[in-house]
Amino acid sequence: MAHQQTESKRLLSYTIAEWACALKYEHLSPEAIQAAKLFWFDSIGCALGGSQQDDAKILLKHYRAMGGNGGATVFVSGFKTNPVDASFLNGHMIRAMDYNDIYWKADPCHPSDLIAAPLALCESEGLSGKDLILATIIAYEIEMRLCEVGRPGVREYGWHHATLSAFAAPVAAGRVLNLTVEQMVSAIGISAARTFCPGAVTAGKLTNMKNTVDPWAGRMGAESALLARDGFSGPEHIIDGKEGLFAVFKHVQYRGQPATFDGEALVKDLPSSKSSHYRILDCGMKSFPIEALSHAPLTAMMKTVKEDQIKANDVKEIKVEVIARAADILGDPHKYRPDSKETADHSLPYCMAAGLVDGMVTPLQFKEERVLDKSLIPIMDKVKVVANEEFEALFPKFQPSRVTITTNDGKSHSTRVDVPKGDPRDPMTEDEIAVKFTALGGDVIGKDQCKRLQQFIMSMETAEKLDGLFVLTTAR
Repeated sequence: MAHQQTESKRLLSYTIAEWACALKYEHLSPEAIQAAKLFWFDSIGCALGGSQQDDAKILLKHYRAMGGNGGATVFVSGFKTNPVDASFLNGHMIRAMDYNDIYWKADPCHPSDLIAAPLALCESEGLSGKDLILATIIAYEIEMRLCEVGRPGVREYGWHHATLSAFAAPVAAGRVLNLTVEQMVSAIGISAARTFCPGAVTAGKLTNMKNTVDPWAGRMGAESALLARDGFSGPEHIIDGKEGLFAVFKHVQYRGQPATFDGEALVKDLPSSKSSHYRILDCGMKSFPIEALSHAPLTAMMKTVKEDQIKANDVKEIKVEVIARAADILGDPHKYRPDSKETADHSLPYCMAAGLVDGMVTPLQFKEERVLDKSLIPIMDKVKVVANEEFEALFPKFQPSRVTITTNDGKSHSTRVDVPKGDPRDPMTEDEIAVKFTALGGDVIGKDQCKRLQQFIMSMETAEKLDGLFVLTTAR
């Protein structure tokens, strides 16, 4: 049956909707399925840690006061509410510490900000782990493609990438609800019409909205999919039609040129079989809860220490070569005496010293008593941060860093890394995610429950329903 379109050309909402509605679990590659489970493992760890943040507590208090009942569960508290509020609260917890996944092309994004919506709908509709995996892979595919096609990205004009998330979220949520193509097109239109987000949330003084706008787009995805299922309509031309996303940005000049989007690239070679390449495999994770440019040098040091079995009291000097802006941000004199978490996680001397002594850098290393621990000062003073000219040309495709550790016996051990741990070119293993997960969740739900949660998530495709997940994410 031909779709009734008001515009003469083929609209992109239909191409995306037809792909998403036709994609089935059987079409997914084993690598994509494994990646989806690992991103859920990482995301739920982030949510357990995020539940302890002040902004997450404010939101939970607010939605409790608004009244809750329904078939969806909020992590940690076990609060029962409707799937729209649950997707927002859980999505915000995943995001709250800015420790979840990362993908950055023309625009940055964190696709895991969107996956709490399909989870809430899977729970309330009584669906399976396979349904959740399928929707997760769809969320990553569309979100990441949207972040590739801007010329330049929307961020360059002062818009936040949550603007783009609003187009991806309803596709993932709508697939869980088994929407028709027409309903899916409406869901995209409903969601995106409401969620254009200016960059003020990440510019200048940062507020609680910084980590909230993307989960809000996830929330709109859930609500829009539910409305579309009931017959509510939304503009089909929201992407590439009259006064849609592309048209609105064409009015904007960037360095004398109008902004453009590559609409063909957005839908080119959408994956449809086990042999296809799924975008989820190109997304990265954050292995350390620290400023982005610190990840490569810390990765290099941890590799050196492990391979050469170096102990903290054997170390005479740690020379760190990085790009100039990293040296400037992370190695200035103030960073050698951090007095708060906020300074410590932007201090290369602190991160290197804590990693050397503790054998890891997790949120536990940024608790106040550790940051103020005087015993780390002599080790911080052994860290010398220098800019390396040759590394500049390789950035941002690579984040080169060389760490040379000189030991008291005069030997030197050097490691260079070009991509930080967690980058898809050096991905985190399940065991490495487990260390991060326990550091985030151990105090919240207990270490034994963390292990059981890992087992549930990593065998999610066998779960007929997801109730067991919520039992395990609830603090006793």
